[in-house]
Amino acid sequence: MGCWRLPGPVLGLLLLLCPPGSAACPAACRCSPGEADCSERGLLEVPWSLPVNTSTLWLAYNFISVLGPRSLPPLPGLRLLSLAHNRLELIHPQALLGLGALQELDLSHNHLSVLTPDTFRPLTGLATLNLASNRLGQLEPGVPGALPRLRALLLQDNPWVCSCSILPLWRWLSRYRDKVREKSLLLCRVPEQLNKYPIMAFGDESFRQCQDTSLSPQHYIAFFTIGPFSFLASIFFCTFLGSLVVFYHSLRRESHCWRSPRVCRVH
Repeated sequence: MGCWRLPGPVLGLLLLLCPPGSAACPAACRCSPGEADCSERGLLEVPWSLPVNTSTLWLAYNFISVLGPRSLPPLPGLRLLSLAHNRLELIHPQALLGLGALQELDLSHNHLSVLTPDTFRPLTGLATLNLASNRLGQLEPGVPGALPRLRALLLQDNPWVCSCSILPLWRWLSRYRDKVREKSLLLCRVPEQLNKYPIMAFGDESFRQCQDTSLSPQHYIAFFTIGPFSFLASIFFCTFLGSLVVFYHSLRRESHCWRSPRVCRVH
């Protein structure tokens, strides 16, 4: 019995209408073409078996605390990722690898206190980064500086420490004011006397007492050269001072003996 074959054009049309199946939608999510909504599901980690063509991924209002190097599945077409209102404390430097197409990342309302530029370097297309309502006391300017296409940065409602350590970030914010959203809500938390003071209200004179304490090789050479000489000079000075004290006491004794010879003979 011969095999029945479909004509080539018909087979091609069927393949277009019914493409090869992608990963099924995880049970904890609701999926539609290009979108996966996994919000408010009590998740402790990102579902791995997401459709590969997902361009929008909602993961808000869960209990995710860590993004490790393999926490996110490969989603080369992902454009929007929302992890707002989780318990994120740590993002591994390799957690966002492979998300070069990402345009919007929402990490607001989490527990993030430290972020590094390496974490964000893979996001070459990112335009919007939301870091509002975390636990950031300071932020390396290299974090937003690692995003060449950044157009909107949200940093409000963080416990900013307004000491000399915030100077690099203040310089970046002042230079790229047009990229900072809700600037009036960037408020100091520490120290107490600056609580709720707007960061953007600072001027150059506010940091006049802040000096660059980084040491160049020339400084170290000078210290190593001057150090031994200072040590020898201090020994010489102490010896000289001790000799003067002994000499002074000897003179006093001789003067005393000259006035009271009997006492000196007794001693």
